[in-house]
Amino acid sequence: MLHTIEIYFLLFLTYAFLGWCMEVTCKLIQFKRFINRGFLVGPYCPIYGWGALAITLLLQRYTNDIIVLFVMAVIVCSFIEYFTSYFMEKKYHARWWDYSNKKFNINGRICLDTMIPFGILGLFIMYVSNPFFIDIYNNIPDIWLHIIAGILFTLYIIDNIVSSRIISSIHVEEEKIADNTEEITNEIATKIKQLLKQKSWLHRRLVNAYPNFRFEKLELIKERLEKRKQKIAKKLEKNQ
Repeated sequence: MLHTIEIYFLLFLTYAFLGWCMEVTCKLIQFKRFINRGFLVGPYCPIYGWGALAITLLLQRYTNDIIVLFVMAVIVCSFIEYFTSYFMEKKYHARWWDYSNKKFNINGRICLDTMIPFGILGLFIMYVSNPFFIDIYNNIPDIWLHIIAGILFTLYIIDNIVSSRIISSIHVEEEKIADNTEEITNEIATKIKQLLKQKSWLHRRLVNAYPNFRFEKLELIKERLEKRKQKIAKKLEKNQ
């Protein structure tokens, strides 16, 4: 039982790392510089690991039908991406990615441009990469498997704790600025990011990784400022 769990955990980290490599490569091509992508500090994007793990555990029965496997991979990964976006927005009060400007999107969380690659990657995982990686991990002696999985799991948990604390510090800066300014929300967001870049390299890494992420609370601030402006306008009308 423990052996199987460790194999799946190594698979999770493997695909999380490969997803990180893909993200970094895309940004390298786009911006001509290295950007450490992902919510976590380490070289991995967990959403890719969860997606690959879900495909591995849920879609084995469909490997005899390539079309069905493709469709099911699209459905499973789209579901994971949508609810990961929703969960992270509710937990950290920020929108980490937004496809609202793309056609055929659902609430800006998923879009057709990402769904098709999900299906292709699902086929690759089930027919090519999984047999390769599982064979390698099964050949690792149990004692070394325990040590490797234990160390990596510990580092992964520490990374999650550190990254969560960084996000909490972002909200502190957000509230400080928002409570002491009348500026429009875009200027507030810019000021927050500038302050964060003056902090530790961990803060700078997160801002660089997600330069377009949106603060959910700023939408509430915008509403508050609009109401304030409306009250002022009504007072002016009464005094005229």
